[in-house]
Amino acid sequence: MAAWPNPALPLLLVAALLAFEDWLATPSCSGGPPAAHDPGELRAMMVADLMLLGSDATYADRFFRDHIMYKFFANSIQTLKPDVIVVLGDISVKGSELTERKWISVIEQFEGILGHHSSLPLLITLGDKDVGTCANLERKFVQRRAKHLPGLDSCGCGAFEISNVSFVSLNAVALLCGNNNLRLGVEKFMERESHHFQRLNEAGCYPSGCESREGSAEVSWRKNSMESGSGPVVLLHFPLHKLDAEVTGVTTSSEAIVSDHSSVFSSSKQREVYDRLHTIPVNSTQYILQALKPRIVFSAHTGSFLDFLHADGTREVTVPAMTWKTRGVPGFVITTFDIKGAMTLKCCWLAQEWHVIIGYLAFLCLTALAVRLSH
Repeated sequence: MAAWPNPALPLLLVAALLAFEDWLATPSCSGGPPAAHDPGELRAMMVADLMLLGSDATYADRFFRDHIMYKFFANSIQTLKPDVIVVLGDISVKGSELTERKWISVIEQFEGILGHHSSLPLLITLGDKDVGTCANLERKFVQRRAKHLPGLDSCGCGAFEISNVSFVSLNAVALLCGNNNLRLGVEKFMERESHHFQRLNEAGCYPSGCESREGSAEVSWRKNSMESGSGPVVLLHFPLHKLDAEVTGVTTSSEAIVSDHSSVFSSSKQREVYDRLHTIPVNSTQYILQALKPRIVFSAHTGSFLDFLHADGTREVTVPAMTWKTRGVPGFVITTFDIKGAMTLKCCWLAQEWHVIIGYLAFLCLTALAVRLSH
């Protein structure tokens, strides 16, 4: 085999490839990267709709997409330094069809993508691709999925306290269904959480958490005297319903992202059908806003970014999909909660798949050209 004419050329090519991958995997955040992470703050990286295949992943998934996604997460975490990672549902592309062993392989695939950053606290909500639709949604099945995710109960809900920030994760899929046992279980969970936060507010100790969380005993529903925005951070897969009178609250993002579920509707009837299938029903939306008085709501499912203000002043942020399997630009939201109760957030975007492919092809062509010229 002929020797390289220039012994330094292979090293230069490898260095160029590493620099190219590092540049490619660096997120672009709206308004620039967040400010320095001050002590006492909590910074959360919100991702959604990963749509992993687990043991059913193809070679292209394992050796290309997972590799690039690993780079994305590594660079994003090293640059933005989050304290917790939140996944807002649809971690799997077809979790409702998987055996328990294959479901575990999806979790393992995600942990592999995170690499050594998998030691960060991880909150995962359930999406419709994880547990299926109302037609086949059963509590036992949800329980088998939820038991492999940190902190979720048999209904797929969970409550978490991290650095004096309270998170409440709800099984949004169950709220789309009729009056079944699973939905009733989610509503009872919300009642308990509402009662818990009312007691903390009455004692004047929220959000410092001067009282331990109550157990699972049932409590009666009562009128909520909490102020709007004084409750927990609510995590959902499906967005809350937006009333016609609220449509003036539109995205603050300058990017116009088109997703699989954000087409233009030719009639109000089409919009109504879409809302019924892809947003939390009106009564459940009002229930969440009145019972929990969320500090902020994070949702997903649409594939695009939206920063929305509801009529009662509740802020809802819809997180874009962190995948190339939708037509939108992959991205995530980074949110910082400071010790005074203020929040700042930025939406960060990643390269599209065809950009990555073209970049690698261009690098290979330049490498071939450099080798040819060196000879």
